[in-house]
Amino acid sequence: MAERGKKYTEARGKVDREKRYEMDEALDLLSEVKTAKFDETVEVALRLGVDPRHADQMVRGSVVLPNGLGKTVKVLVFAKGQKEKEAQDAGADVVGSDDLIEKIQKGWLEFDKAIATPDMMAQVSKLGKILGPRGLMPNPKVGTVTFDVAKAVAELKAGRVEFRVDKAGNLHVPVGKAAFGKEKLTENINSLLEAVIRLKPPASKGTYIKGIAVCTTMSPGIKVDPGHARTIGK
Repeated sequence: MAERGKKYTEARGKVDREKRYEMDEALDLLSEVKTAKFDETVEVALRLGVDPRHADQMVRGSVVLPNGLGKTVKVLVFAKGQKEKEAQDAGADVVGSDDLIEKIQKGWLEFDKAIATPDMMAQVSKLGKILGPRGLMPNPKVGTVTFDVAKAVAELKAGRVEFRVDKAGNLHVPVGKAAFGKEKLTENINSLLEAVIRLKPPASKGTYIKGIAVCTTMSPGIKVDPGHARTIGK
């Protein structure tokens, strides 16, 4: 295993690995342990009380963060006719149909998110092996297969993030930039937690949100009291 750099080691020394911080404390500490010169992305990790091996315990969804992600999102839309024009008017960066599918098959992937109208999915499914592993495949479960392309484009541009529990029952989700400050980051994190709580599978028994941690791109993780999730909406 590679040795950690001096700055990271110093930052890690400021974090009590055994403590579960209050969210305010954790975000204050996060600003102290940043090590990069660029504006780092802030991520939240959640450990859920689910077993994703069972289909009825899968947690997957999306949420529009109230303060966005702090970056420009390049949106592609697979659509024809009137829906193609709607997508263009809504601000989609790239819009097309068969020609666009062929372009992607040849290796072009210069976009961050993809949307498709339902009537395009038979053709778009040809791209499953290309888009799927990259998390770019349109999916009705997260609102990216829809005839309401204008709404979908607007939400992705505004900072909608998608999430899906991994095999170990964890979620890793970006929630903004370090420069946002504590108030905006708290609002984004709480919106994410609200969305995850709404998606609690009926088959999940016992404690649902077992662990919360926050970190920046280059910083050590800071554990947060999972009880914070119980305060959402109160």
